[in-house]
Amino acid sequence: MSGFTLLLQDAKHGERFDEVCSFVGEDASGSFGILPSHGRILTVLGFGLARFRQAEGTWRFIALPGAVLSFADNELVISARRYLWDSDHRRIGKVLDDEFRREEEDLSAIRENLHRLEEEMLKRLWTLERNR
Repeated sequence: MSGFTLLLQDAKHGERFDEVCSFVGEDASGSFGILPSHGRILTVLGFGLARFRQAEGTWRFIALPGAVLSFADNELVISARRYLWDSDHRRIGKVLDDEFRREEEDLSAIRENLHRLEEEMLKRLWTLERNR
């Protein structure tokens, strides 16, 4: 059984892996696997780890903050805002945890800024209404 081609791409670069014999990922419906000659599939991967194996048998892990996956004609394309891959799941898992924590901190700061902006807009509207 011959493998399929995996194309990983993000906003800055892309990589090609030939002779991939297995891919495991997770979308909203749960975990799933893709083998060579799989039928067409189009789905959205969630935040987390996916993995793939080439003919030599080592698993490689891909950290994704969500991605679009499509498989057709023995070609798997994964498009993400960014991605990282490594053969050590502990190392890539730590990077993923750090990234998740950073994104949560950024979102928290954005929420706080929006809250302050909303308060300031309400104060201005109240002042405009009072000065009428």
